[in-house]
Amino acid sequence: MPPEGWFRKRSKFSAAPAAARTAANAVPEGVVQKCLGCGQILFTKDFEKNLKVCAQCGFHHKLTADERIAYTVDEGSFVGFADNLRSVDPLRFPDYQSKVDKLEATTGLNDPMKIGTARIKNVPCVVAASDFRFIGGSMGSVAGEKIVRAMEAGIENNLPVIIFTASGGARMHEGLLSLMQMAKTSAAAALLAAHKIPYFVVMTDPTMAGVLAAYASLGDVIIAEPAAMIGFAGARVAAQASSQKPPEGYQTAEWQLGRGQIDSIVHRREMPDTLASLLTMMGCEAIESPAPQPPVMEGQEGETPSEVTVG
Repeated sequence: MPPEGWFRKRSKFSAAPAAARTAANAVPEGVVQKCLGCGQILFTKDFEKNLKVCAQCGFHHKLTADERIAYTVDEGSFVGFADNLRSVDPLRFPDYQSKVDKLEATTGLNDPMKIGTARIKNVPCVVAASDFRFIGGSMGSVAGEKIVRAMEAGIENNLPVIIFTASGGARMHEGLLSLMQMAKTSAAAALLAAHKIPYFVVMTDPTMAGVLAAYASLGDVIIAEPAAMIGFAGARVAAQASSQKPPEGYQTAEWQLGRGQIDSIVHRREMPDTLASLLTMMGCEAIESPAPQPPVMEGQEGETPSEVTVG
């Protein structure tokens, strides 16, 4: 029979891991975080100063729509519009409305797409940015409407349009109303071309499915961030659809660049200068006055968030 207290014995080395765990738990929350690309532990302050790009491996982490705009346009120049649009629940999809309500409370957004006028290196433009936190940046009725309104603002004010994509595709919760946005946004992009308005697309991680098959692939110039996932079907769906193994890395920005799907890959820090250069090459001129105010679209003036529904 084992001596009394035998099972309560502890190794002389047990104190070291315990001390290490205590030290790890002592680090205040939010001070450090782990790179999703290489696993390196990064100080949050340095990470954010580097625009949420890992200093070790260069991995570009996802940004919110507000961060995307702040990192790209001139400080204080962004003037948003159509912020009060809100989707309805046309299919009474289970738990859809509760999910939307919860995301509105946590993100402060009614929809993943944020649009407005701004300046980049003093060049006026219309900017749209998608926020992946809101149902994976999926394109529903409101996202489609906002993209169209951004393009219409570009036409009415003779301003170039720049859209930052970040989406898993069309929003299944809205069924055909979501798929209709592919045709709707593509038609608006065709109007931009007819009016000779420069249209740039910046594909960020991820840009997939219905968004890729619509307005995201119709820009005059298409840029992507490094290693952004770009494709139509997800890797698992594509594998099920064909007996052939797809090429390695075929859904990366680098692979797409080599096949002509996109025009360039640009580091996040270089994005403002690159966009400004492209705008200048397209004949857009820099100004010193404040960015133009957005137009009041038909039915928009005086609306409240509860009154404006799309779907």
